[in-house]
Amino acid sequence: MATVTVGFLRRSMMGRAVRVFLGESKSLAGVLVWGGIAIVLFFVFIAVFAPWVAPFDPNATVETTALPPSSTHWFGTNRLGQDILSRVIWGARIPLTVVALSAAIALAVGAPVGLLSGFYGGALDRFLVLVMDSIYAFPGLLLAIVVAAVIGPGVVNVSLVIAFVYAPTYFRVIRNHVASVKEQLFVEAAEALALSRTTVLSRYILPSVAQSIPVIVSVSGADAILTQAGLSFLGLGLPVDIPDWGLEVSRYAGLIREMWWGVFFPGLMIIILTTALAFISEGLNDILNPLLRRRETR
Repeated sequence: MATVTVGFLRRSMMGRAVRVFLGESKSLAGVLVWGGIAIVLFFVFIAVFAPWVAPFDPNATVETTALPPSSTHWFGTNRLGQDILSRVIWGARIPLTVVALSAAIALAVGAPVGLLSGFYGGALDRFLVLVMDSIYAFPGLLLAIVVAAVIGPGVVNVSLVIAFVYAPTYFRVIRNHVASVKEQLFVEAAEALALSRTTVLSRYILPSVAQSIPVIVSVSGADAILTQAGLSFLGLGLPVDIPDWGLEVSRYAGLIREMWWGVFFPGLMIIILTTALAFISEGLNDILNPLLRRRETR
């Protein structure tokens, strides 16, 4: 009977997030989430199918240099005669790849460490909190610049830099959530059954904490796009021959009066993708956070 009760409580915690999300899909928070997902999927589509979607080779000289937007070149051409629309389309691959890699690495590092720290507590918890807080205390972009200058440019290196910067965020959120969940009734019931700590952590605490992971990923993903663009702008991100939004903005930032389209369109893509991920995180937080839901219903 006790096992059934514990299982019921655990399944309730796991299924609550899904039921609430589906029930709130038509609310403002749900619209934000689905709108953000649609925008992100659009960028994923053009990134995956860039060879077929882009009208021109992104590195080929196709027209007279520095042409403004026209019916032939919707986003104009740059000083090398390259089609900016094609470079923007191909450039979508870089931020999406960096977001995916950095999120996977930061999650693989921050989440397990946060689970162990929050669950076991004690000296281990104090030590890990000290280390992660020391990293978290530095401004993200400044820390990324320092680390990127040491390990060099490249998609993988930039992803490692951003993962290093944002792993403490995953740690802090997961650790605090675990410290709260382990005091819940269903966890106490599982411990009363003399289950091992590994079983309690993996079967009862982890599923309850997992609902906060999409929120962290979307928040850190939005920051990762801005950090990656900032590193590229400073010349610390990628080689100059690779189409990238941050590099495009950097190249023509000094010519914004004469060639505004060289900065405007790549910068606009950065803003749109970052905003889409912010919509997802804000909507998910409103839907999955019970405290916010109670305040809205009052």
